[in-house]
Amino acid sequence: MNGAQPDAAQSEAAPWQPTLEEDGEGEIQHSLFGEILDWMLAPLLLLWPMSIAITYLVAKSIANQPFDHALEDSVTVLAQQVREVDGQAVRLPGPARDILRADDVDSIYFQILGPQGGYIDGDRDLPRPEPEPEDDTTRPGAVRFRSDNLHGTPIRIAYAYVNLEENSQRPARLALVQVAETLEKRAKLANEIIKGVILPQFIILPIVLGLVWFALSRGLLPLAELQERIRARPSDDLSPIAPNQVPEEITPLVRSLNEMLARLSQSIDMQKRFIADAAHQMKTPLAGMRMQSELALRQTDQQEIHRSLEQLAKSSEAATRLVNQLLALARAENQPQAGSAFEALDLAELARNAVRDWVPASFNYRIDLGYEAPEAPVLIEGNPLMLRELLSNLIDNALRYTPHGGSVTVRVRSAAVADGDCAVLEIEDTGPGIPPAERVHVFERFYRILGSSAEGSGLGLAIVREIAQQHGADIEILSNPRATNPKYPGSLFRLTFPPQPAAAEEEPPHYG
Repeated sequence: MNGAQPDAAQSEAAPWQPTLEEDGEGEIQHSLFGEILDWMLAPLLLLWPMSIAITYLVAKSIANQPFDHALEDSVTVLAQQVREVDGQAVRLPGPARDILRADDVDSIYFQILGPQGGYIDGDRDLPRPEPEPEDDTTRPGAVRFRSDNLHGTPIRIAYAYVNLEENSQRPARLALVQVAETLEKRAKLANEIIKGVILPQFIILPIVLGLVWFALSRGLLPLAELQERIRARPSDDLSPIAPNQVPEEITPLVRSLNEMLARLSQSIDMQKRFIADAAHQMKTPLAGMRMQSELALRQTDQQEIHRSLEQLAKSSEAATRLVNQLLALARAENQPQAGSAFEALDLAELARNAVRDWVPASFNYRIDLGYEAPEAPVLIEGNPLMLRELLSNLIDNALRYTPHGGSVTVRVRSAAVADGDCAVLEIEDTGPGIPPAERVHVFERFYRILGSSAEGSGLGLAIVREIAQQHGADIEILSNPRATNPKYPGSLFRLTFPPQPAAAEEEPPHYG
C-alpha cells in the first residue's frame, strides 16, 4: 500500500482514520481508530458466545423446573397407589397405567420394586438408583431426581421410597417407586427460551456495532479538526496551537508540539541571523580582495604590485579564517547528539598538543606561550575534535589580544568539589583584559569590543561557548591574578568540566 491514497468517499466518511502505510524502515503504521475499535469489539464478540452458553444452561434449568414438578406429582400419586396385601405389594391397576403413560411427546416409564429389590410392576429395564446411606433424603415420601439413560436415550427420573408398614410397629419396609420420561418437551422449551433471548441479540448486535462506530467517529472528530487546522497553516507559521481548542486527552501532545514549534522557531531565527551576519561579515574581506586585485592590475610599479598582492594575501587569509570559523560554529551548533560521540580522554595531553601546535604562531606574535601540566592525568568525557577546536580558539584569541612581549599560559588542573574531582582548563594572558560589563556579550557571534585593534571576526568565543555547553562545562571570564602591569590587567578564561564517575579512572588515551 506504499503511496496508496484513500478515495474521496473514504476521506469524507472517516477523515480521522489513517490508512495503513509502511514507513522507510518497513514498519506498519497502526490506526488509532482501529485500535480503539478492536479493544471495544473484541470483548463484546468474546462475551457474546459466552452469553449464549450461559443462556443455554439457564434455559435448561428453567425448562426442567415445571417438568420436574410434574414428575414429582406423578411419583407422589403413584406412591399413594402402592400398598401391601397379604405381605405382597399390589400391582398398579390398568387405568392408572394408561393415565400415567398418557403423553403425546415424551415416553413415560415407571417402576415399582419391593423392599428386597424384587420387581413388582412397571418397566424392568429402568435403571435403579445407586445405593445411598440412610439419611433424611431416603425417608419415605421424599422425592429425588436424577438423570440417566435408557436404551441410549437420556431420561429424567424421579423416585421415592414408600413405607409398606405405616401402621405397624415393625421396622419400615421400603418399596421403591420410579417415574421417568424422555427429554423432548424439555429440549423444545429450552430451545424456545434460547430463541427468545438470542434472536433479539442478532438484531441488537449490529445496532451496537453501528453505535460504537458512530461514537468513535464523533469522539475522534476533534483530531480531524486539529489536523485540518494544522494543514491550513502557512509553511512559515510556527505559532503555538491553542490548547483550549483541543480535547483534554491530547492537551499534553499539543503542549509538546508547541514546545517543539518554539524550539524550531528559535532555531530558524538563529539560522536566519547567522546567515545575515555571515553574509555581512563576508562582504568586508571579499570587497578588500577585489579592491586589492583591481589595484594590482592597474599598477605598473613592481613594488606597488607586490604590496597589493601582500594585502590580497592578508584579505584571503582573513576570509579563509572567517569561513573556517563559520563552518566550525555551524558544526558546533548542529550537534544535538554530541554526547553520543564522547569518549574518555586526557585533557592535559589534549591541551599540551594544542599548545605545541600554536608555538610557531606565538613566535610570530613575539609572545611567550607556556603550558602548566598537572601532576596526574585529568580525565574527562568529551569529543576530542570539538575540544581541540575550543582550545585553538581560546589560544588564538589570547595571542591576538596580547601585545608583543606579553605571555599566554594554558593550565590544566583538578579541583575538588562535592561530587568528586572536576577538570579545570584555564587560559590566561597579559592583554588589555575584558571589562566586566562586556564579559557577557563577548560570547555573542560577531561581537567585537569597541576600540579593539586586533584582527578577528568575533566568532571564536561563540564557538567556545557552544562547545562548552555541549560538554556541560561552566565558563568564566576573570582578570588575570598574575598580571603586574595596571595598563594590561589581562584575562583569565576558566572552564570547569563536570565530575567524572570513579569507573572512568583507566589508562588515558594518547594524542599526537
